[in-house]
Amino acid sequence: MILRIPDVLTPQQVTHARKILDEAEWVDGKVTAGHQSAQAKDNMQLPEGSPAARELGDLILAALGQNQLFLSAALPLSVFPPLFNRYSGGQSFGTHVDNAIRQVRGSSHRIRTDLSCTLFFAGPEEYDGGELSIEDTYGVQQVKLPPGHMVLYPSTSLHHVTPVTRGARICSFFWLQSMIRDDGQRSILFDLDLSIQRLSRDLADDPIASQTSVQLTGVYHNLLRQWAEV
Repeated sequence: MILRIPDVLTPQQVTHARKILDEAEWVDGKVTAGHQSAQAKDNMQLPEGSPAARELGDLILAALGQNQLFLSAALPLSVFPPLFNRYSGGQSFGTHVDNAIRQVRGSSHRIRTDLSCTLFFAGPEEYDGGELSIEDTYGVQQVKLPPGHMVLYPSTSLHHVTPVTRGARICSFFWLQSMIRDDGQRSILFDLDLSIQRLSRDLADDPIASQTSVQLTGVYHNLLRQWAEV
């Protein structure tokens, strides 16, 4: 499942973040690449654990904790501290798959990367190229979103970033371990949750619909109880 999540950050939060990112010192992005990725990766990155990365990472995590669409789709168990990258002057990231396990720098904490996240800070009109191309069952999807919007996709997906030929593409990227390891099961729960929400909202005064909503909620939680790893 590839899901675009709008308005993770408000315009005011994006403006604040851009000021910090535009004034930050960037380093070679290969510092966080695995062996395979290092051969394909050409970008700049904020140093992990830098004051700017920590401040903006906390901002993103707080926003995601209030975002019901993200919580419903991801069912997060553990989220890797957000990282930040910048592409310009023809830089790109060739086709690769994300590392299966990520260790938080300076700690013993590790997560399994079930889902990958890219949150955009530069508007599509600010740069040419820079599309995030994700291969899924139905072909290749190209993603280039407005500032403050995010895309969520399976970490098992082959993906790449096309060369940025004008301007600069600025994003945050990170991974999460979900309570539901299997993408297919996670998609079923997401669809069921959305259906329950629509039923509750659109037919709130219908007693039959209300009873159906309660029954479907029971099904949702029983599936979650059966599949979840916590």
